Amino acid sequence: MSQYASALLIINGKSANNEEIRSTVKTLRDEGLILHVRVTWEQGDAARFVTEACQLGAGTVIAGGGDGTINEVVTALAQRPATTRPILGIVPLGTANDFASACNIPLAVDQALPLAIKGRAVPIDLAKVNEDRYFINMATGGFGTRITTETPEKLKAALGGVSYFIHGLLRMDTLQADRCDISGPDFHWSGEALVIGIGNGKQAGGGQQLCPGALINDGLLQLRLLTAEELLPALISSLFSGEANSSVVDASLPWLEISAPHEITFNLDGEPLKGKHFRIELQPGAIECRLPPNCELLG
Repeated sequence: MSQYASALLIINGKSANNEEIRSTVKTLRDEGLILHVRVTWEQGDAARFVTEACQLGAGTVIAGGGDGTINEVVTALAQRPATTRPILGIVPLGTANDFASACNIPLAVDQALPLAIKGRAVPIDLAKVNEDRYFINMATGGFGTRITTETPEKLKAALGGVSYFIHGLLRMDTLQADRCDISGPDFHWSGEALVIGIGNGKQAGGGQQLCPGALINDGLLQLRLLTAEELLPALISSLFSGEANSSVVDASLPWLEISAPHEITFNLDGEPLKGKHFRIELQPGAIECRLPPNCELLG
């Protein structure tokens, strides 16, 4: 019998026929590991499977997919009582895999899946948005959000994370700023923002380090705004290269509130949320996640 507790792997339906996953699952089962596998088909499946994992007594729930799949699993885990909450494991199978990449989780399934079951469990922060939404990596608003939402699936499949960058260059003619008011402890900003990044993790949109100073265990969110004082030059130099200039506003905050006179959209790990008011509050050490020793998101 294995020394490791049983685990339940939740695979995004798009990856159900991945032969590498099947082979790695078989190898781990041959070692004596109890590994349940479930495949998502529609919205809400991940939450049901997390409930099932708790009923089965699984010590780990593994999100097998991209940032959106991880977000679904994390949201379900966050709503479980802490005393019965399984540990999160991650197998990156998406287009961008921003959170997994920033954590140095291997992209190869035969390395990621064993790590997700046997790796060290570390308490990490989660961000709660309004009453019932969460993100583990990043919330983005403005032009970057529209690009992420509108990038064609075929382009993402062909080019991976770089597709967001290419599609963004093709849509420069649609640049529009969002007027909003942002406040937090000893912080207030009001104006027009081209890009709003609120990071628990560092990167979004296929590897762009929008919040390079963010850590997942420091109890703080990193806010980075690209204001509309300069349009194209600021977008290129600050968003894509990470270089700072006068159009960039940075702050580290445990919580913040955003209000806008019109409806705006935020992507929470790629999952859209529309509204005129958002309260985003970090929850320190909210869940445990199995991470590699060289995870660069840990302080």
